[in-house]
Amino acid sequence: MRRAAILLGLPLSALVLGAALLSLVWTPGDVTALDIPARLQPPSSAHWLGTDHFGRDLLSMVMVGARASLMVALVAVGLGLLLGVPLGLAAASRAGGPLDELVMRTNDLIFAFPSLVIAILITALAGPGALNAILAIGIFNIPVFARVTRGAALPLWRRDFILAARLAGKHRSRISAEHILPNLIPLLIVQGTIQISLGILAEAGLSYVGLGAQPPLPSWGRMLAEAQTMVALAPHVALVPGAAILLSVLGLNLLGDGLRDHLDPRLRPARA
Repeated sequence: MRRAAILLGLPLSALVLGAALLSLVWTPGDVTALDIPARLQPPSSAHWLGTDHFGRDLLSMVMVGARASLMVALVAVGLGLLLGVPLGLAAASRAGGPLDELVMRTNDLIFAFPSLVIAILITALAGPGALNAILAIGIFNIPVFARVTRGAALPLWRRDFILAARLAGKHRSRISAEHILPNLIPLLIVQGTIQISLGILAEAGLSYVGLGAQPPLPSWGRMLAEAQTMVALAPHVALVPGAAILLSVLGLNLLGDGLRDHLDPRLRPARA
């Protein structure tokens, strides 16, 4: 049962990633070509998932949309890791000091503004687009990784091997890099997997309100927004991008949960 989450989550995640990578070299149809006579066709041998209100092949749209969603989510999570982890390590190394207070209060300030609000603020200054969605989601990920890193690093600073490193004269930053960070990698992998799934949801939400990837690049969120008035006429137009979001988020969450059980030895005896 401990492996069930990984066995379910890994194929779903691989399916989404494979579709995104395949779309770089091949799609069943051209996502920019309009075919009005073929609009709103149900799934068939010619169009496996049907067509949208412009006659575009939905399978091709979903494949290219997977590329857009994963690109935004991965880069945003990478930005959160790149900035949040060093901040969390620095705060933990100076626990209770001015630096720790500054980092934690800044995190609280960012948490007060959801990613959608941050995206609206960025869009008001620079206009809508995938880059602004990455910035909005990435800024929200920074305090997430900073808090996770700080919370996991604090107990390690009281361990004997860290005390030995300090007695050897190592600087706090060197201890954080050489001894603290390697012990946090499994936790960061799990948290990163979960944040990618949340990033996909956030990107879909931003695209739904017109703040994410812009046409002609397909986006799952914008596909849902465009299909909401045609649900009764052609339900597959909304079901296809909705299922893509559901399966990708479900797969990544199951994968993250399975990795947590596998990498955290404290959970193994309890779930054996």
